[in-house]
This record gives sequence, C-alpha cells and structure tokens, in this order.
Amino acid sequence: MVTIKPITNEDIEACSVIFMEAYNRYPWNYRWVHDKAVKYLKEYTDRTNFAGFVLYDDNAIMGAVFCHTKTWWTGNQFYIDELFVNPEKQGKGYGKQLISHCEEYCKQQGVETITLMTNNLMPAYEFYVANDYMKVGHYAFMFKQVEE
Repeated sequence: MVTIKPITNEDIEACSVIFMEAYNRYPWNYRWVHDKAVKYLKEYTDRTNFAGFVLYDDNAIMGAVFCHTKTWWTGNQFYIDELFVNPEKQGKGYGKQLISHCEEYCKQQGVETITLMTNNLMPAYEFYVANDYMKVGHYAFMFKQVEE
C-alpha cells in the first residue's frame, strides 16, 4: 500500500541511500558519498520553510521530494529542490504520485505556483513535461566555477 507522509529527520538516512543510488548512476554519474548526501538533504530539512514528502510502498521508502516555500511578489511559490525515486522502482508512477501530492499540498496551503530546475538533456526533463510543467525560455541557469 502506497502512503505519502511529511519527511522527518528519521527519514533522512533512508532517503540519502536512495538519493545516492539514483544520482550515482547513469545518466547523472555523480559521486555522492554517504556523509555529504546526508548533510545535503539535512540542509533542506533544517530550513524553516521546508516542506517535503516521502513515499512508502509496503513500509519501504521508494522516493522523496524535498521542497521549500518562497515569498514572491505575486504570492507564495513552492520550489522543488530534489525529487528522486529508487532507480529499481522508477516507471511505476511513484514520481507522479509525489508530484501530485505536492500539487495538492500547494492547493491546501494557498500556494499559487510550483517551480523547479532540471537539466533538459536528462530523463527528468521529459518526466516533468509529461506532468504538465513547462520550460520558461526567458530564464537562464547561471554557473561559475570558483578557482583557487
């Protein structure tokens, strides 16, 4: 049975394992290690405006979404920082259920928009498009490597 509940500190360990399994493989090929993954996810949960959810199926965590609310001049925004599903369980609708839960949460909280950032060359992009998210062409993600 699938259940979705708010993320607690007790979920961070299991979430970090799934996070590493999802991102340390193709197509991302990141190199997350346990301590950094835990710290990274805790940085989200430690925010006062954190909102996140974990999806269980038969008492096992299958995925999670880490988010936060932001004040914007047009009203409150819900920003999806991370969404990941156990790679062995992807394609079963868990990600869609997490997104739908976020949308229902926003309706209940009076939040007008959901925003996120993803790489348009990765499979996640098609996932978000399939769930009615649109690319906003006039925004640019900017990056600069700081050299020592």
